[in-house]
Amino acid sequence: MKTPSHRPTIAVLPFKNFSDQNSYEYFSDGITEEIINTLSNLEFIQVISRRSSFYFKNKDIPITQIGVQLNASWILEGSVRITKKQLRISAHFVRVSDAIHLWTETWDRDWENILEVQREIGLLISDKLRENGEHFDVNIPLIENKTQNSRAFDLYMKARYHFNKWNLKDVTTAIQLYEHVIELDNQFADAYVGLADAYSFMATTQFMPPEEAWKKTVENTHKAFAINQDHPGVHYQLANLAFFTDCNYRNAFTHIQKALQNKPGYPEAQQFMAFLYMLSGDFEKALPHLQFALGIDPLNPETLFYKAYYHYRKKDIRQALELLDSLLQKNPQNVPAIVVRAYCMILLKEYDDLIEKIESMDEGLLIPHEQLGILCLAHISKGQTKTARTLLNKLEKEAQNPTAFQAHSYLFLAYARLKRYEDAFELLQRIIKLKSSVILITYADPLIYDLVKDKRYGIFFKKIYFDQ
Repeated sequence: MKTPSHRPTIAVLPFKNFSDQNSYEYFSDGITEEIINTLSNLEFIQVISRRSSFYFKNKDIPITQIGVQLNASWILEGSVRITKKQLRISAHFVRVSDAIHLWTETWDRDWENILEVQREIGLLISDKLRENGEHFDVNIPLIENKTQNSRAFDLYMKARYHFNKWNLKDVTTAIQLYEHVIELDNQFADAYVGLADAYSFMATTQFMPPEEAWKKTVENTHKAFAINQDHPGVHYQLANLAFFTDCNYRNAFTHIQKALQNKPGYPEAQQFMAFLYMLSGDFEKALPHLQFALGIDPLNPETLFYKAYYHYRKKDIRQALELLDSLLQKNPQNVPAIVVRAYCMILLKEYDDLIEKIESMDEGLLIPHEQLGILCLAHISKGQTKTARTLLNKLEKEAQNPTAFQAHSYLFLAYARLKRYEDAFELLQRIIKLKSSVILITYADPLIYDLVKDKRYGIFFKKIYFDQ
């Protein structure tokens, strides 16, 4: 298999909606996303992810500049026009080095033939790459028919359009649309995966009671698995469930491996694999997965966060801080970046600045246990005994709640910083039994200070990351 750096890279830019109605925007976005997924099934090309490609939606930027930003050799752009039940899809394949249009093609089809058009576009691209010196064989089908029901597929694209907006109103709409899709075709595995993804969003944001939302995530993931046991999205969901609801690192690792075996060009799965290796301290194995993710998703803030997190876990604190500051300049409300930046400031002993930032932060930006935990660690590290004791007492009280996973992990870190190792390991045993999943992230964090010198540390490390 060619490595990512040796494969030609293609970016599919968001197709423009030339229909008379703006309501067809979901369709132009949907056809773009499906073409990206189609081309991702080709082993010998690298396809820029949806998130990085859609960065350029509605932006008037020269093709050559886009190619440089995405490190892409080829760009596919196009448009969609819908009139009644007729489709006109136009596509242009451009070589970035000289902005030459290698081909332009137009497809006029009935609404029902949309999957056929995707297949034709994928085959045409592979043919043109061969003509331009890229030698590889296509021995697998570019796309499997997700459904034979054109109405179901249309609603599926509409559901994806709403889900990708990542807010309560649109995700609620997406859930309703996915449920309608399943009513039309109960063997549509991608619809169950989409529904599981939507409910996991509702669980992690707590827009729904987490227990209820996770239960629906599990139900829909297993329904998708029953239809297609090799579906990469199913294994990605199973990995998330293993990690966040079952506190099982090993099972999460196994499912991410399966997701990547079935679809190496899956950016979220590459990120997750890199993340899992970071947690267990295997940075040599984490790096190729991180580089792969950065190669196909270079503009996604989430991918760039993982790059910063990689340096943080390696204790390259200044490098991590530089990357986190860059993310926060673009989005001051990037919560993961805020949190890890706070950890960096503790390690750099910038306690006063950190305390001021956290105390003056907009209400609701951080969940209460996160804010309490960071302030507690900052005051403990600074040596302000009275304030630290008050915050620690409050954190201990909050951590009595069996579902207060953030409070559990911050209390563990607090005990480690205070060198109260007996308390730390006693707490650890309790929260492992509670399947308090945040401990998978926290246990080997650089903030644990000298806890690693205790002989019990290695025993629990093996138990948490390898013995499950």
